[in-house]
Amino acid sequence: MPLDRFGRDIDYLRISVIDACNLRCTYCMPLSGARFLPREELLTPKEFGRVVQAAVAVGFRKFRLTGGEPTLRRDLTDIIREVKSVPGAGELSMTTNGILLPELAEELSAAGLDRINLHLDTLNEKRLQQVMRRHDIEKAWAGIEAAERAGMTPLKINTVVVRGENDEDVVELAGLTVDRPWHVRFIELMPLGSGREAEYSRDKFVGNPESQERIELALGALEPIVNAHASDESRNFRVPGGKGVVGFISPVSAPFCDACNRLRLTAEGQFHLCLLKNDRLDVRKALRESDDLDEVKNILLRAVGAKPVGHELRDGRSNTVLSMHQIGG
Repeated sequence: MPLDRFGRDIDYLRISVIDACNLRCTYCMPLSGARFLPREELLTPKEFGRVVQAAVAVGFRKFRLTGGEPTLRRDLTDIIREVKSVPGAGELSMTTNGILLPELAEELSAAGLDRINLHLDTLNEKRLQQVMRRHDIEKAWAGIEAAERAGMTPLKINTVVVRGENDEDVVELAGLTVDRPWHVRFIELMPLGSGREAEYSRDKFVGNPESQERIELALGALEPIVNAHASDESRNFRVPGGKGVVGFISPVSAPFCDACNRLRLTAEGQFHLCLLKNDRLDVRKALRESDDLDEVKNILLRAVGAKPVGHELRDGRSNTVLSMHQIGG
């Protein structure tokens, strides 16, 4: 696997396949006025496949599809087949809001998708509609059940905690792991974007120590679980007697940059070197001008070599002007 200039093993590529979404989460996208990439600017399934070929050739072994909302790609199964057809590609997971899974889960699993990360910010119907906007509990449960029926487990539920919107709901979500072998992971709100979006992120921030304390007061002291891999960004615990896992992903209060093993590929073909920075390298031009896989590998290795030491947040401010839906989770 490739090493960056700080000695980190970089072997995980998160691939955004689209920047559009069928929800409008308060911390991610406005209700109206969002602009999305035209279809011709998005990478094709074969282009995604060639990037994965190059990535595997230099040592990448883990891949995740993200959005926006990836299930909005009508050719998503083609993308999955292209990725999984690459010898040595390893695990392929996908992050989704789950709304379209009842219709798609079996098809995606048959195409080769191994596992689902499902985004759900609360189990409270009223607050779900307030924070995730255009979502409801019935759709959320239908998506979860579809993923389980299709065998895409262990199911991981990701929750972004937002002050005054769903911070009091972390206990009920963590409680899902008592009787179920699910992973419920709480993610700190990251200061992405610019202007009003960035101010919102700072004003609504909840550190994971606060969420953990709230959970422990209600459910008892959480039992630590040693991570199998040092690069796992989640600090994992178990509720006393629980079957599942409660995780905390804390990029702001406890950055894990020194163990970061990932790059991101945006839907339009840019290697994004750090989630909270603007550093990017274009690969789409090389993909469309030549069939030379070595050129794609060279760009990928340059991206690994240029990966920064960390996001270097200052006063809760990041260096990126991009929103999460434009980068991929």
